Amino acid sequence: MIEDPGCQQLVGYKTVIDRADGSCLVTLDLQPQHLNRHGILHGGIAATLLDVVCGNTASQFFDPENHAALVTVSLTLSYVAAGRSGEVRARARVTGGGASIAHVFGELVDADDRVLTTATGVFKRLRK
Repeated sequence: MIEDPGCQQLVGYKTVIDRADGSCLVTLDLQPQHLNRHGILHGGIAATLLDVVCGNTASQFFDPENHAALVTVSLTLSYVAAGRSGEVRARARVTGGGASIAHVFGELVDADDRVLTTATGVFKRLRK
């Protein structure tokens, strides 16, 4: 479980990484503050969840033991369906990459596994 005192605490999502296979799961129980004026999941919240899951998945791709530092180079979203209530889950997988760049595909689904949003992202590893 990752505990981040910043955005994670503000939005309220949970992030769990499985060190065995490098997978990441981000979950959020939708509340009124996550919805837009039409009563559906705000696109910015969906983008945040997908950035988090894709970034953590890329981090595990680069360094599964030390959680590599990285930045998002690009994140492209497709909004497929409206989320209104309940828990949403984000998962991702690396689709390509090398020593410093990872390409990742992510999906945000509702409790019925209905796809709400998809994402493709490019992430760059930071060297210290």
